[in-house]
Amino acid sequence: MTTQTTTADTPRTPADSAQTGLIALPPHIARAVATGGGALTVISAFLAWTWTAAFPGDLTVYGYPGGLQWLVLVAGALTTLFGLSSYGVRGLKWLAPAGADSSIRLAALAAFSTTWFTLIAISYQLGGLANLEPGGFIAGIATLATLIGALALPFERPEPDPADPDDAGWDQFRHNARASFTTFKAAFASGTAPAPRKMSSYVEILIIVAALSLGLVVFTYGIGTEYDELFIGFLITAGFGFASLFKAGLVSQLSVLTARHRTVTMAGAFATAAAFPFTQSDDQYATIGVYILIFATVALGLNIVVGLAGLLDLGYVAFLGVGAYAAAMVSGSPSSPFDVHFPFWGAVLVGATASMVFGVLIGAPTLRLRGDYLAIVTLGFGEIFRITVNNLDGTSGPDITNGSNGISSIPNLQMFGFDFGIEHSIFGVTIGRFANYFFLMLLITLIVVVVFRRSGDSRIGRAWIAIREDETAALAMGINGFRVKLIAFALGATLAGLAGTVQAHVTYTVTPEQYQFAHVVPPNSAFLLAAVVLGGMGTISGPLVGAALLYLIPAKLQFLGDYQLLAFGLALVLLMRFRPEGLIPNRRRQLEFHESAEAPTVLSKTGV
Repeated sequence: MTTQTTTADTPRTPADSAQTGLIALPPHIARAVATGGGALTVISAFLAWTWTAAFPGDLTVYGYPGGLQWLVLVAGALTTLFGLSSYGVRGLKWLAPAGADSSIRLAALAAFSTTWFTLIAISYQLGGLANLEPGGFIAGIATLATLIGALALPFERPEPDPADPDDAGWDQFRHNARASFTTFKAAFASGTAPAPRKMSSYVEILIIVAALSLGLVVFTYGIGTEYDELFIGFLITAGFGFASLFKAGLVSQLSVLTARHRTVTMAGAFATAAAFPFTQSDDQYATIGVYILIFATVALGLNIVVGLAGLLDLGYVAFLGVGAYAAAMVSGSPSSPFDVHFPFWGAVLVGATASMVFGVLIGAPTLRLRGDYLAIVTLGFGEIFRITVNNLDGTSGPDITNGSNGISSIPNLQMFGFDFGIEHSIFGVTIGRFANYFFLMLLITLIVVVVFRRSGDSRIGRAWIAIREDETAALAMGINGFRVKLIAFALGATLAGLAGTVQAHVTYTVTPEQYQFAHVVPPNSAFLLAAVVLGGMGTISGPLVGAALLYLIPAKLQFLGDYQLLAFGLALVLLMRFRPEGLIPNRRRQLEFHESAEAPTVLSKTGV
């Protein structure tokens, strides 16, 4: 009897690249367990998990899911569908063009994490496992079996390290665990999927509309979560669910379709956003929506400075404050030292112009600096602005900003006879004050997006990118680096001031504390920079998505109190560890962080 050994010189075969899962089970059995467990998870969502309605969501009903059970149902259905697609079921092959195994693992993690979080929360709040009904135990066992089957699926790794055939036990477990970690990290990297076949333009547009509609449903559900446990479960399910869709290749295929129809996608995105106030019955969540748009608009302006020009600005929120204070002073507020009341367009011009002037004044002497030195100077400007407006109270300095009390009682905007402060009826739906400002900010966001897109595609935009990539080489090619950077600084400041004019009227009051470098409530310079990096520098949709997440999550996690920033920081660390290029990255940056990724035929300038 001869024993075959594997050496480093032995050529690898495709079978060698297929690693066993974290749990030793044959692939066909693991796939069946995961798929069957997903189906059982869906069934368990229709059972009662507890006997009392004291736990929010009323999980006591048989035959109808409630609260967190809906999230478990979605995760279980996703696991089942990916499992069936791995068997080549007719009509489901399109679900996983890049392979189903990794998607099954992530969907199973979503179902397991959400279910066990719910069961633990029930036991903790109600006082023990005795408060669980049989449906809760069935759900826990079903999701555990699903996760075991998913973790037993083989991991695909390019050119894995050879394992000693004599290794067993703990060494083999560590080898499989390393493969598990690698694949888990790859789930947050770019999904690789074959390019979708060319379809009719109408069909592709319908797919884009369906994706945008699904996004509206998910966002509306997340922003409307009524209690803390439901929002945490939503974060778990949405996070792992999106990762599973991404790893399946569906997101990359959708990106190809949106690239083919960029104008239609942009119009559809804003139409979808405009439909959001009509899904709300009062101003409770429309308030969060308008603040998200303000935050997102300012983040997109910062993206010009940081994402395109590569200038690290840590005091950018000061430009938002300049625009807000300038607009408040000419708004007719009784706290303003100037007895004037400009119309809306006049307040917008004053706020945007004031921010642009400050951008030029600050940028002219400082933009000859680079890197960390520029970051320190801009950080100093942000603090100087806050301290200055705090001292202009008539005691420490001239009475201009009313000091720490700020400028209050800012009247509502009126434009063409339309009062933004009162309710209006549109198509039979009553639209409140914050919904009015939501539509106004949506229009301003559209203007900022158009400016960003046209600037990024222009000659000056290409000069910004050249400066960002290698300023020395750009200067050697004849680009006037100082002028190009000053234009970026001034344009970014102008867009921030534009958003600041609306913020002043939405909040009724502007105070120095609103414009610190870092505090719990955004917008501030730290959160703005995090939104750009988290979403994806140099893209349009990246900072919009990043800003929405960074405003919504802290607003919903207020119950954590002093631990809110800790949880927020931990989430950022994990995301930057697994997806450093951002949620919606520019293709160039994606290739920088994932050198093994296949280079695209055409590189987009600013992304979408």
